[in-house]
Amino acid sequence: MYDIEMQDVSEAFAEAWRAAGRHIQSQGAGEINWLKGNLAPPFLEHMSFRLGNQLFFIRIEDVSGTLEAPGSMEGLRDIAEGCRGHALLLPMIEGVDGCRPHLRGWGMVDLATKKPVSPRDLVTQGKVEMTDWELHDFAVQIVRGQLEKEGRELISVQGSPHVEPSIWFLGDSGPEWVVVRACRYPQKDPDIPANWQAIAARCAAMGKVGPFAPVSVASADEKFQTGGRPEPLWRGHGMFVSYQGMHRP
Repeated sequence: MYDIEMQDVSEAFAEAWRAAGRHIQSQGAGEINWLKGNLAPPFLEHMSFRLGNQLFFIRIEDVSGTLEAPGSMEGLRDIAEGCRGHALLLPMIEGVDGCRPHLRGWGMVDLATKKPVSPRDLVTQGKVEMTDWELHDFAVQIVRGQLEKEGRELISVQGSPHVEPSIWFLGDSGPEWVVVRACRYPQKDPDIPANWQAIAARCAAMGKVGPFAPVSVASADEKFQTGGRPEPLWRGHGMFVSYQGMHRP
């Protein structure tokens, strides 16, 4: 479980973040699939995207050292490892025309080696199976999207399967928290966490209302044959998603 990171990012950092997003979008030539494309806390990465069968987690670095950036290198490393993706830094610099990448091309460097990286060069033709972390984060985005469609104000969203709750939002009577769980076919429904009462007690100081959001996922190629071997969930491939909304356990 975690305390909501209420720190607001500065407008200067937000401008650097927006410039970084525009740059990545232009480099991707319409092939970028955004995973995190907002400034909602908490921050393991500042932004993330899928290109082909690879995932990229980005932390913006200010070359001048004057911008206060949320999150940490450890958080970036954790989510990249958990999703079997790439942890990258994107150094930005303030120029006469506004904030821009400090390096040419994609402008990114590997977190571990500090060597320049071109995401497109890391894309392969092979299939990559989704990790449990990746599947959980996908489920969180499904629930988040539904809340946004309903006009709910999101307070905090995070996709780590190791912390609870996954989402805080502003309900009719104040803040509400959401525990998200995902499962793969042939399991039909995710299990409610055994420590539900502990989660509720921990969250009660800020919000007493906490629904459960179960998301079930199957491959779009699944034949749904009894006793058959289920099709893996391949990254970037089609999926059947069953989400019937939140409910109180």
